[in-house]
Amino acid sequence: MTDPAQTYEGLQVSRLRQFARLKASRATGGAARGAGGWTIAALAIAALAGLPIAAIGWESFGGGPGALGELAGTVLPAYIANTALLMLLAGGIAAVTGTGCAWAIAATRFPGRSVLGWALVLPLALPAYLAAYLYADLLDFAGPVQSALRSATGWGAGDYWFPDIRSLGGGALVLGFVLYPYVYLLARTAFAAQSQSQFRAARSLGAGPSRAFWRVALPAARPAIAGGLALVLMEVLADFGVAEYFAIPTFSTGIFRSWLAMGDKPAALKLAAVMLLFVIALVAWEAHTRRGRSDSRDGLAVRAQHGPMVALTPRGKALAFTACLLPVLIGFVLPAGYLFSMAMSDTAKAAAGDLATYLGGSLKLGLAAAILCLVTALLLAFARARSASRLTTGAIRLATLGYALPGALLAVGLLAPLGAFDVTLTRFARDSLGWTGGLLLTGTSVILVYALSVRFLTVAYNSVSGGLSRIPPGLDAAARSLGAGPSRVLARIYAPLLAPSLAGAAALVFIDTLRELPATLILRPFNLETLATRTYRLAGDERLVEAAIPALILLAAGLLPVLVLNRLSRR
Repeated sequence: MTDPAQTYEGLQVSRLRQFARLKASRATGGAARGAGGWTIAALAIAALAGLPIAAIGWESFGGGPGALGELAGTVLPAYIANTALLMLLAGGIAAVTGTGCAWAIAATRFPGRSVLGWALVLPLALPAYLAAYLYADLLDFAGPVQSALRSATGWGAGDYWFPDIRSLGGGALVLGFVLYPYVYLLARTAFAAQSQSQFRAARSLGAGPSRAFWRVALPAARPAIAGGLALVLMEVLADFGVAEYFAIPTFSTGIFRSWLAMGDKPAALKLAAVMLLFVIALVAWEAHTRRGRSDSRDGLAVRAQHGPMVALTPRGKALAFTACLLPVLIGFVLPAGYLFSMAMSDTAKAAAGDLATYLGGSLKLGLAAAILCLVTALLLAFARARSASRLTTGAIRLATLGYALPGALLAVGLLAPLGAFDVTLTRFARDSLGWTGGLLLTGTSVILVYALSVRFLTVAYNSVSGGLSRIPPGLDAAARSLGAGPSRVLARIYAPLLAPSLAGAAALVFIDTLRELPATLILRPFNLETLATRTYRLAGDERLVEAAIPALILLAAGLLPVLVLNRLSRR
């Protein structure tokens, strides 16, 4: 005979299970409905972020093929040749330097290796245009290097030959030694993480260290090296400060001069369209290299048990130390030390009287861009967590493409459609509301913040998405089963747990905004001066000593993301 107490208990358990299934069903249905809303939000963000690309593609066809043919017969071949040659030379310097130093750090042991391992990343803290200003001042005819040479030898102006730093080769040298850490970081990780059994097997079969490196280690790390090289080439393509200061006709300088100096907007848009083809090719190449990388960590354990892959002689240790020290000296120590010495001069201190003005402009601009990027990145990350559809994934990829877009290209791509929209909006405000002022958007900080947010949204999204991947998905399901909506889940669960990632993302966007030059130069209001534009203007007037203090602040700010990047790569 059945016990009434057991029957009642079983009935209660059954009811509880039904209630739980009902709540889970409601939560699942709510999640599905919510996913559609987040997908729409991701699509809207992607449309705003993809506006400059669409505008360049649309406007570049204006004037027909004859307009493009006119460019092809005048300045376009020079822009293509100089840009490609600058990318080739700077990329070659960065690839050789980064790969060689990465192998020395990962595979050998020599005195000073632990210090040089992180010091090799420091050149990334120095904006390339600052390095160009400093090396030009150091190596010019009236600079300290040639002055000391003439003083020591007694030579006159025409008695010796000295390489011209203000040339395409000089620009490639500066860019290569400032950007090589991109290759170094990825190559070092690849050399340290790849399986070493094949390398040791090659050595056991009689292959020397050099042959084993070329036949085994280097092919295994090739995808990572190619990925780092793709990042270097993107930075070289986007560079404006070095090319403009060294008078190298590239796409960035051509777009800037066509738009602002000559007022030829159709020519600037067509140059931007051709430049966009370079960007698309580099983005596709970088994405292809990521598919070929390996995440194997076997090499770490092997090396911990067996020591370095290559044992160096005392002479080899000295050569490895010198080879790793030179890039640090050229890419960071010499220019940073020279900049610091100029910043300590009385002239630099006297010129810093209005430092608060352009420092305040930089802070306001950086904070606005950081806040907007954080909000947008959080929405995109949550949309990806709520919906795994191809539409959402594609929207996020388009929204985070801005980091690959050069600043000059992004600026003219936004000005074309927003300028037309601003004219229509201002006409409506004048006719309907009695507005008597000028354009409402053009020439204001609104468009500049918009452009910088599009440019650096990728930085914020990667940080936020990385933090989101470490949050257990069960927390979201539990909150939804209790009836919490998407917005409440976002505010009560994700935001607190993502606080470290949000803080890191805000810091990175803020610092990148401080250092951005071409987009700020083109889009800034007339009354807005930042650290980057102040340094650019003073350096262009050959008043580098007066620009030393704002340049030193930019250098100090760049150290934070470099140290974070180095720590993440080591982990």
